[in-house]
Amino acid sequence: MPIQAMKYVWMNGELVPFEDANVHVLTHALHYGYGVFEGIRAYETPQGSAIFRLTDHINRFYESAKILMMEIPYTATELIEATKRLVDENGHASCYIRPIAYLGYGEMGLNPLTGKTDVAIATWPWGAYLGEEGLARGIRAKISSFKRHDPNIIPPAAKTTGGYINSALAKAEVIKAGYDEAIMLSGQGNVSECTGENIFIVKNGMLLTPSDASGALSGITRKTITQVAKDMGIETHEAQLLRTDLYLADEMFITGTAAEVVPVSSVDDRVIGTGEPGKISKELQRRYFQIVTGSDPAYDHWLEYVKG
Repeated sequence: MPIQAMKYVWMNGELVPFEDANVHVLTHALHYGYGVFEGIRAYETPQGSAIFRLTDHINRFYESAKILMMEIPYTATELIEATKRLVDENGHASCYIRPIAYLGYGEMGLNPLTGKTDVAIATWPWGAYLGEEGLARGIRAKISSFKRHDPNIIPPAAKTTGGYINSALAKAEVIKAGYDEAIMLSGQGNVSECTGENIFIVKNGMLLTPSDASGALSGITRKTITQVAKDMGIETHEAQLLRTDLYLADEMFITGTAAEVVPVSSVDDRVIGTGEPGKISKELQRRYFQIVTGSDPAYDHWLEYVKG
């Protein structure tokens, strides 16, 4: 999806005009991929624009930086307030938010320890990542030949910029083959995650999702759905899953900040359940959109309002 130009980008403590938010061609991260990022959404609610689980996302941003031994030169509180200010200044009722910290211009070579960390936050309108039809009817997924990278290669617990080459290769492979999304397995052959989403299956009324040990990112949306499912009385577990567990699932859906909650209709041309979004998948999707848009007061603590 093309990015719509906005009024401002927050860069290193200042609001910069969108067209001036540039980096030098010798920026370290451009050459070596050394950086971390987050994906966050703000939603329009009856009380105004609200950012969903902003503090949790910013905390994970710092965790990713710690894994890479990057020092972010701002406090979490400063970045939270900067994000709210940017959403307000850009006039968003709802939007996607992308904080990024990266090694900037000034040092070259593989040693990252002497580099300067730059921080930026951008916002733009972004609709359904996998399409409105995918949200409503489900998507076709395929297991990629590209494996999810190992914790001792690039730690999957960190949202690293360069690490997503792994996801991009898998995504391109399955798109060219006519599918909507890729599923990646771990080096041990267990189901890990999609290119930017966590995976859930429903089997005999139980909700199962791959554990972090499989290489899955500890997703904020995954945590949200897990909590909501438990509150609904649905038995929920992290588990080691094989590709055949996906084929034989009663229902399947994927979650992520960009994708939100999307049913999966087939994997490797095996129809999941009836091929239509299942009862539990649809209900969790419905509850999720109620929560993020401020229609479920039980979860209002997850909404951080831009004003007030």
